[in-house]
Amino acid sequence: VQLQASGGGSVQTGDSLRLSCRTSGITLANYGAAWFRQAPGKGREKVACLSSSGGSTKYDEAVKGRFTVSKDNAKNTIYLQMNNMRVEDTAVYYCAADYGGTCSGPYFGMLHFASWGPGTQVTVSS
Repeated sequence: VQLQASGGGSVQTGDSLRLSCRTSGITLANYGAAWFRQAPGKGREKVACLSSSGGSTKYDEAVKGRFTVSKDNAKNTIYLQMNNMRVEDTAVYYCAADYGGTCSGPYFGMLHFASWGPGTQVTVSS
């Protein structure tokens, strides 16, 4: 499994940004998809998750109502639309995929995910 996140950048509070995650080596239709982030000095935390069927989503309380996770199975790409961004959204964002994933359990059920890519930096300033 290889995942490459992109689309990060520097924005101001209230702005929007869309992250993309290109996957290879998997059939994304069979995988749940998730986004995580790691701010300076903090551990990696869960952000959003979409089940493999596409019928279920879960979001961390900090981003609920502002972020939307989606995937395009034909393009093998996962997306994270981020609206009304805040300074506290500043972090390196990573994507992950889980075979048959349902987004259940701690860390969206991806505690053992190991194929982290380099992530993409998102910086929000006031």
